[in-house]
Amino acid sequence: MSRYHFAPYVPVARRRLLAEAAAKKLARKSGRPTAPVRIHGRAIATTFWGKAWCDNLEAYSDYANRLPRGRTYVRNGSVVDLQIAEGRVEALVQGSSLYKIAVAFAPLSKTRWEAFKKRTAGRVTNLLDLLQGRLSREILADMTTPGTGLFPAPGEIKLGCSCPDWATLCKHVAAVLYGVGTRLDENPELFFTLRGVNVGELVSSATAEATAPLSSDTAGADALAGADLAALFGVDLDAGPAVAPTSPAPDRASQPVRKSRRTPAKAEAKPKAGKKAKVSPHLSGASKVRRPVAKALASATKPSKRRRR
Repeated sequence: MSRYHFAPYVPVARRRLLAEAAAKKLARKSGRPTAPVRIHGRAIATTFWGKAWCDNLEAYSDYANRLPRGRTYVRNGSVVDLQIAEGRVEALVQGSSLYKIAVAFAPLSKTRWEAFKKRTAGRVTNLLDLLQGRLSREILADMTTPGTGLFPAPGEIKLGCSCPDWATLCKHVAAVLYGVGTRLDENPELFFTLRGVNVGELVSSATAEATAPLSSDTAGADALAGADLAALFGVDLDAGPAVAPTSPAPDRASQPVRKSRRTPAKAEAKPKAGKKAKVSPHLSGASKVRRPVAKALASATKPSKRRRR
C-alpha cells in the first residue's frame, strides 16, 4: 500500500457499530473480556491523575497537531480495547479498519524517583489520599513538573500503530493516549504501574522518616544538657530512680496564730485596797458547810501519835 493512500472516511455512527462488533469478536477469540474506553459527558478525565495525564500530553508541541482528532475518536467510543501493563499500553482502535496500537514508556529513572521520594519524605502519609490526589499543592505541582516530575516526556514514549498514516502520532495513537487518562480516573494506581515504580515506597518512606531514631548529634546534645543540669543542681542524674521526698511536718511555731472568734473571758475584779470585799451570802453559807469536811480530811492525813508506855 502506498504511504499516501488513505482509507475512505467512515461516519461516526458506523464506526461505533464496527467498534462494538470488533470488541465482541475479540472477546470470543481471546477468551477474555475487552476493556473499551467509555466516556460519559464531554470531559475525558475528571480526577487529578486523569486530568494531569491529559494536561501533560497537551503541554508538548510534538503532539499538538494530532491531539484534536484523537479526542474525537476517544469520545465516540472508537477505542475498542485498552490494556495497561508495566511500561506498556496495548489497544485496538476502530477506524476505517481495526488498528492495533502499541505504546512503550521508558521506566522512570531511579535517580529521579529517589529524588522525588526524598523531597516528599514525611509528607505523603496516606496511600488513599495519594491515589485520590488529596495532597498539598506543592507536592502535586512537583509531580507534574516537566523534567523532574513523574509524568513522561515525549522522548520517553515510543508510539506504534498498524494504520497507514506516516505520522508518528496518528489520531489512533492520540485516542489511546487520551484513553489512558480516562483509565487513570478509574484506577489511578495504574499510573505507577505504567512508570515502573512502586507507589507503596512513597508511604513507607514517610513512615520511616517519622519513626527514625535520634541522630548521634542529638543524643550528644541531650547528654550535655544532662551534665549541665547535674553541675547546676549538684545531683547525679544517672543515679537510680529518685525516691519522692516525704513532706516535713508543719512547723506550728511558724504558722500564723488564728484569732479565735470567741469573746475573751472577763478578768476577775480585784478588790480595791482599803476596802473590804463584799461576800455573797450564798458563798458564805457554802464555805460554812465545807469547813467540817476540810477538818476531817486534815485529821485523816496526820500521822497518829502513840502513847509511851
